[in-house]
Amino acid sequence: MTYDFADRLKKLPPYLFAEIEEKVARKVSEGMDIIDFGIGDPDLPTPRPLVEEIKRQLDDPANHKYPSSQGEADTRRAIAEWYEKRFGVDVDPDREVAVLLGSKEGLANVARAFINPGDKVLCPDPAYPVYSQGAATLCDAVPVKFPQYEENDFFPDFDGDLPQDAKMIYLNYPNNPTGAVVSRDNLQKALRWCNDTGTILCYDNAYSEMTFDEYVAPSVLEFGKNAIEFGSLSKTFNMTGYRIGYAVGDPTLIAGLKKVKSQIDSGTPKFIQKAVAVALGEYNGPSRPKMVQDSVDVYRRRRDIIVKGLRELGFDVKLPKGTFYLFFNVGGSSIDFANKMLDVGVVVTPGIGFGQNGEGFVRLALTQPENRIEEALERMGKVL
Repeated sequence: MTYDFADRLKKLPPYLFAEIEEKVARKVSEGMDIIDFGIGDPDLPTPRPLVEEIKRQLDDPANHKYPSSQGEADTRRAIAEWYEKRFGVDVDPDREVAVLLGSKEGLANVARAFINPGDKVLCPDPAYPVYSQGAATLCDAVPVKFPQYEENDFFPDFDGDLPQDAKMIYLNYPNNPTGAVVSRDNLQKALRWCNDTGTILCYDNAYSEMTFDEYVAPSVLEFGKNAIEFGSLSKTFNMTGYRIGYAVGDPTLIAGLKKVKSQIDSGTPKFIQKAVAVALGEYNGPSRPKMVQDSVDVYRRRRDIIVKGLRELGFDVKLPKGTFYLFFNVGGSSIDFANKMLDVGVVVTPGIGFGQNGEGFVRLALTQPENRIEEALERMGKVL
């Protein structure tokens, strides 16, 4: 018996990160020592107080039961309180907050709630592939990619010819893969454009706490709640494997997302949700608490080392003010460059995997300790 994929699944290109993992696995099986800058998975441990809180919550049998798909009430309150402390935004935890299985899940599922077959969804290029593939394509929508250029700080031209008949747009700052950040004026401009055109703004703010050089990332909700914003504990607290994130924003957009989730998942385990209150409770205002600042300091040092090294190798690399990624032009095919690096055991992500406008660039995730970064730079220098 044969099985045929649905047409929407056939439209998906191979998932770039899965291909990279396969190539790396082959090299490892051959005995090669790999220095992996490919996937944005923090190598730093989850802060100890959060691990201890999860252990403590596991001892309570009540936390072994099904959670609510919309998130436990105390978790939603903790997120609402954090928004007030961090961004100065007043949030209703019952109507304007949903707890997610990581922000990726919410970014995809919000499209299920509001996108019909044939609707246009505006997706940046280069960008995290979930917007155009996991959200738009899997909803039988039409992903319309708009370019983001380095010379414009990877910010779209809202004064240009962006289609005004789209149902939804995805924006992400601090940005994956580019490390670009957004000014408050530009973010307000984006929201105003969405309001004027009737386009749903899905704002991916997963890296809001991972910023450098005195840059402070805003929330789009500071300029109005007629949008939906996605966040995550994955990068902020080194909790990628726990699958915990949140959506905050317009009550109707949140209600639609909750309704989809009620039919698909049963929520993040209660004992993990309990750690959210502890994590976000570390904030006493807009400044980062020590457990977050310590991680950011590590990534800043790594950023400085690798940028200096890449510049010495002849690359024009800017110091990113956000995320833990470097995105730089290699002057040729991104896949060829990535394959050349893999030959010496260094894994980078070809920019073409983030869209046509990512071609010629590669992305490095700062998820290796300083000594391994220095070793990687030495290996790269031997083949460049």
